[in-house]
Amino acid sequence: MKISKNNIVEINYTLKDNESNILDSSEGQEPLAYIHGIGNLIPGLENALEGKEKGDKIQTKIKPEDAYGVRDENLLETVSLKQFENQDDVKEGIQFQIETNDGVKMATITNISGDDVSIDMNHPLADIELNFDVEVISIREASEEELSHGHVHGAGGHHHH
Repeated sequence: MKISKNNIVEINYTLKDNESNILDSSEGQEPLAYIHGIGNLIPGLENALEGKEKGDKIQTKIKPEDAYGVRDENLLETVSLKQFENQDDVKEGIQFQIETNDGVKMATITNISGDDVSIDMNHPLADIELNFDVEVISIREASEEELSHGHVHGAGGHHHH
């Protein structure tokens, strides 16, 4: 069976930057399970896995445009410290979720100067080339329920409580 749209795919992966620093890995954990072709993964990784089979191992380098995007200076903003409920927790490097017109985004506090807090709503991996080592563990058809929910149920997937 070759990976195609709406398959449930389990992969083991290691993600490194160009300096070989490990940014993320499934090693020591359950494989990552996802529904192929519906945007669960970054586009560059889905494209690289399309048509692969169980047992295939791939190495792929993904440009920022096909991953978490190119840095956008319009996503830098300065807000007032007073906007934070817990001002003692406001420190450089802290990540938090923020409501925007485009939905919820992750923001990182980059600088604090008096009452001014500089935040960056670019993805932390924006502008970074991603180097994936991936092994395909299993491929199966998705159930109707999984497709309607948009995520995998059972091992390695999403659990409803």
